[in-house]
Amino acid sequence: MRIKTLAAALAAAGLLAAPAAFAQTEIQWWHSMSGQHNDKINEIAKGFNASQTEYKLMPVYKGSYPESMTAAIAAFRAGNPPHIVQVFEVGTATMMAAKGAIKPVTQLMKDAGEPFNPKAYLPAVTGYYTDNRGNMLSMPFNSSSAIFYINKDAFKKAGLDPNKPPKTWKEFAVAAGKLKASGQACAYTTGWPSWVHIENFSAWHNVPIGTKENGMAGIDTTFQINSPAHVKHVAMLADFAKNGWFTYSGRRQEGEDRFISGECGMLTSSSSAIGKIRKGAKFEFSAHFLPYHDDIKGAPQNSIIGGATLWVMSGKKAADYKGVAKFFSYLSRPEVQMDWHTSTGYVPITLAAYEMTKKSGYYEKNPGVDVAIHQLNNKAPTANSKGLRFGGFVQGREVFEEEMESVLQGKKPAKAAMDDAVKRGNVILRKFEAANK
Repeated sequence: MRIKTLAAALAAAGLLAAPAAFAQTEIQWWHSMSGQHNDKINEIAKGFNASQTEYKLMPVYKGSYPESMTAAIAAFRAGNPPHIVQVFEVGTATMMAAKGAIKPVTQLMKDAGEPFNPKAYLPAVTGYYTDNRGNMLSMPFNSSSAIFYINKDAFKKAGLDPNKPPKTWKEFAVAAGKLKASGQACAYTTGWPSWVHIENFSAWHNVPIGTKENGMAGIDTTFQINSPAHVKHVAMLADFAKNGWFTYSGRRQEGEDRFISGECGMLTSSSSAIGKIRKGAKFEFSAHFLPYHDDIKGAPQNSIIGGATLWVMSGKKAADYKGVAKFFSYLSRPEVQMDWHTSTGYVPITLAAYEMTKKSGYYEKNPGVDVAIHQLNNKAPTANSKGLRFGGFVQGREVFEEEMESVLQGKKPAKAAMDDAVKRGNVILRKFEAANK
């Protein structure tokens, strides 16, 4: 009787555990999105959790992209990784080389019995994260591309037609000169200089960044960014800087703030900045395709993505992976992708989400927000334009930027700097190759 009475009292107080049948499996998601993007991730998790009762998605902010990737690999080695980790695009080769640490998405969805069709996703996105056998390695999430913005008010002041922005770099030079002559403090700046002016420049002009299909066909690759096309482009930027047409702002998104303030009349940066620009700019602006060199055959080709994908870590129970697969199916729903796309500026990862957004009239009401989608799909991706997969590219990109800075500062001619970038970058590639044979 005492045992029954005690059990009744504990139950009344809510101290007895709920039956196992009602216990939810927790799915840990480590990510690197701060601010309003972090808020949106929490909304996505809340929506998934409300859509079913078996699993509870737990998003956790883990710092910058390099920090979260490093933390996830360390956690795997310690035997306690998260289920999902968000990794930026240049970390792809590192994740692939982490032996036994990842579970490819194609395999995940097959094992879980979740419907999955890679052709439902944007080709320019899936190509970046697919191996040579056609298997998707990670789930596309926040994808963007480098695009071109203009301050329409500044164009009018300079006597330029804001409805006819420059399409080629020759036309761009004319516009930059007129903006400068009109008193514009900064005619042009850029965010993410290597991503825009080396990586996307290469894809946009269908020239290789490196051998072996930009590293996608093997880690025994070498850089090729000292080609005549690359040298010409970097030398042009240096000439722009000498003329006062190009103001260097740093290696990340610093240029976006200068554009938003009205200081700079033109900007090349991420398409994901469009929401921030729309919110902060006190002037009319528009978004366009990147300029191209019209004397390079095949240009413009297609741009490549930036942003990140979701990688699944190995070492978890089969039941856990079913929950991860269900979340990926939820994340790919057109209405979920449309909300993410329209709220953040990142491109929708599925064709269905793009069509749903288009039918809603969103693009007509907000001109320019679909520029990245059209640019990514301008032409079918080639071996030079489907993406890149270089080992240690976090450091490799820093080398590229250091050498570009030396040209802009007048310390080196473009050819010498790009030769040095290749030499220094190849040292990083060889170290990665040696460590992952």
